[in-house]
Amino acid sequence: MKAIGIDLAGVASRPTGVCVMDGNLYVNTCLAYTDDDIIRQIIEVKPDVVAIDAPLALPHGRESLEKQNNVHLRECDRTLLRMGIKFFPLTLGPMRQLTKRGIAMRMVLESKGLTVIETYPGAAQDILHIPRKGKGLDKLAEGLRLVDVRNLASNMSSHELDAVTCALVGIMYLKGEHQAIGDPDEMLMILPR
Repeated sequence: MKAIGIDLAGVASRPTGVCVMDGNLYVNTCLAYTDDDIIRQIIEVKPDVVAIDAPLALPHGRESLEKQNNVHLRECDRTLLRMGIKFFPLTLGPMRQLTKRGIAMRMVLESKGLTVIETYPGAAQDILHIPRKGKGLDKLAEGLRLVDVRNLASNMSSHELDAVTCALVGIMYLKGEHQAIGDPDEMLMILPR
């Protein structure tokens, strides 16, 4: 059992966190930049699931991010609001670039036969009672260790730690220990149960 977690940056000039996790929650992480590099690493690993921290679909009623209208939230976003979990809407400033990049990456990976899920590490951390990176990277890393994640390096970046969280959600998805929120026609968001 193998999952890859991707904490996707909105642009290739900023670091993307990549984490490979096995069924025993043993991790290896790195930073990547270009789409080609990220996709190459994923294909080399041949994971059972790729869990990406980025919006991977547009909401119903939204043709594109360029064409303005009053539709900003998907059903999974509305569910996060009801759960009291904070997030940035996909139509907000830099989130537009992240959404475009996420959707394009999902399409490439799925065309290669890979299973791709959308997740949100902040929400997963809230559900698992793990401090988010804003509380300190040491606290986030310790929270991940408390849920049995193994092989965390002492100097991991916030991008790598969020990628670890995404990979953890991927393993939970493979084990059936997850919840899927939203509308399947928009793309479900996968979170811990």
